[in-house]
Amino acid sequence: MAEPRSMNKPSRSFAKPLRDLLGKIVGETFRRQGFASAELVTRWTEIVGAEISEHSEPIKIQWPRTPTDSLPARGSGSGWERPPGVLVLRVEGPAAIEVQHLAGVICERVNRFLGWRAIERVALRQAPLRRLSRTSAKRPDAGAAARIAAGLSDVADDDLRQALARLGAAVRRR
Repeated sequence: MAEPRSMNKPSRSFAKPLRDLLGKIVGETFRRQGFASAELVTRWTEIVGAEISEHSEPIKIQWPRTPTDSLPARGSGSGWERPPGVLVLRVEGPAAIEVQHLAGVICERVNRFLGWRAIERVALRQAPLRRLSRTSAKRPDAGAAARIAAGLSDVADDDLRQALARLGAAVRRR
């Protein structure tokens, strides 16, 4: 016969996956910055291309202020679309003029990704980028590592020689 459950025993709780908890927190943060979803930030390189994303990152979308009670709901058949907003980008100082010249391309690519005319223009804020250093993600040149390894004939251990060659190529690249 099964033992009756004691009133003093707490029910067994199971841990929730971290992605469920963080998704809510991160999602709310992105919504406060004007992003409908995190994808514009997380897929920035894929959306605008490597050349533009190397020197920029989205900060927020500024939507025009409109009285919410006077706007019909989207999809209500009235033909209403939300007025386009301004995409605010953080750019590295020296690259700001180049990114400014590509503002039309950025608007087109972001709008195509979102599937509607969400962005009307781009505003730039010059500041260092917050993401991890791009140089740390690059792999050392294999040819340079091979040339350095050839010069390390005094090192008997092959694994150590290859590791030193990769290190040398990475240091030389910087």
